[in-house]
Parts: sequence; structure tokens; C-alpha cells
Amino acid sequence: MKKSIHKYAPVFILPTLLAFALFFIIPFLMGITLSFTKFTTVTNAKWVGLQNYIKAFTFDKEFIHALIFTSLFTIVSIITVNIFAFSLALALTRGLKGTTIFRSIFFLPNLIGGIVLGYIWNLLINGILSPFGVDISYKTEYGFWGLVVLTNWQLIGYMMVIYIAGLQNISDDLIEAAEIDGASPLTVLFKVKIPMVMPSITICTFLTLTNTFKMFDQNLALTHGAPENTTEMLALNIYNTFYGRIGWQGVGQAKAVVFFIIVALIAFLQLKLTGQKEIEQ
Repeated sequence: MKKSIHKYAPVFILPTLLAFALFFIIPFLMGITLSFTKFTTVTNAKWVGLQNYIKAFTFDKEFIHALIFTSLFTIVSIITVNIFAFSLALALTRGLKGTTIFRSIFFLPNLIGGIVLGYIWNLLINGILSPFGVDISYKTEYGFWGLVVLTNWQLIGYMMVIYIAGLQNISDDLIEAAEIDGASPLTVLFKVKIPMVMPSITICTFLTLTNTFKMFDQNLALTHGAPENTTEMLALNIYNTFYGRIGWQGVGQAKAVVFFIIVALIAFLQLKLTGQKEIEQ
């Protein structure tokens, strides 16, 4: 059996490797190369070195603003999503009636596409603001908190499921022993439950981080029309640079490479911390 596997493995692996190289590796390497060129199509690229990267960080204020805006939005979303998700998980692991139904209801928003969510919340928020004669694009703050609300509504249910799994793995004997020793509910929460679900907290934190930092479609649908692109996040800024500015394709590609490096570092940090938590467990 093992000889057959070794003999025929290349036959089955080769098509996948070819497809992976053709549709991922080659375009990826071409994208990195094009970030050092000025081009309108891949056939007329001219080498300009680091000029595109310099232009992105020194002459494009919108890119710097998008980076700051995205970072602030990500930090706020990580805090709010995980606090609400963990609170719901605590409430739904107390044996209340209808727990399964509530879990399903809270999880449902995660199944809706981002572009649809963006337009739905655009209508809802504009409906609330319309009596005041403004809409979500009136101020940067409106767009920012609108995105935070949308993100919480979409991600809380998903993170809640992960927290529930972590809480259900805590031994009842451990909690009972703490209560017998006189621990209050708050002491049990902070000294027993939270330390025991740290792997879940790590996973949820980095899932929230990657989902919010890479946000594109919700940003496009919810806050389109904002003055001077003040609610534009990184992914949308790269898209608008590449497709909306003539002669800026190389700069857009350079931004995309920077964006990839940031996301790759986040993913690497996530894997490293998750691995450390598993070793500790």
C-alpha cells in the first residue's frame, strides 16, 4: 500500500501544484515585481525602484489616514467584539431555557455577505440620522462608529461560539472547588474561567484583528460618499488607488505589498502565540 502511495502520489499532487503555481505563486511574484515599476499594463512596466513606496508614504496623505483609521477601528473592534461575545457566552452557558435558539440567532449575522450587511446597515443608520438632516457620510465619526456597530453585529455570534466551547471545557469540579473555598462569582470569573479560556481569547482576538484589518466590502457599502475619503480603510484605499487614479497603478501595487506584509506579520504572530498557548496547556 505504501509503495503504491509513493508511486502514484506525484500523479495526483502535480495538477494541484501546477494550479497553485499558475494562479497564486506566479501572480504573487509578478505583483511584487510590479510594485517596483510604473505601468498601466503588465507589458509596459518600467522599473522605478522604491519610488512607488516613497510616493505612497510621503505624497499620499489618504494612505496614511487610511492606515491610522484602520488601526483605530481594529483596536476598538477587538475590544468591543470580544467583550460582548464573552459576555454572551457566559450568559448562554448557565443552562437557561432556549439557549440553543439564542446561539443560532446570534450566529446568523455571520452567514450574511459583507456587501449585503453594509447596505442594510447603511439604510438603518441613515434612517436614524435622517430626522437630523444628516447621513452616515456627514462626519468621519459617524462612519467610524457605524463600521464598529456593523462589525460587532456580524462577528459577536461567531466569537461567542468559540468562547462557549472554551467555557464548556472548564471542569465543573474546578469551579465547585473554588466556590467551596469561598470564591465569589467575580473571583471565579477572573481567577478560574478567564485563565482557563485564554486559548479561546487568543484565537478570538486574532480572528477579530484579521477580519477587521482586512475589511473591504462592508467599508465600501456602508460609508461610500464620505467627504475626502475620510472613512476609507486600507483595502478600499488600495482598490481606489489602483483603479481610480491614472498613473498610480504602481503605487497601488506597492500599497498592496505593504498590506500583505502587515497581514502576514499578524498571521505569523497569531500562529506563534497560539502555538505557545497549546504548549502551555
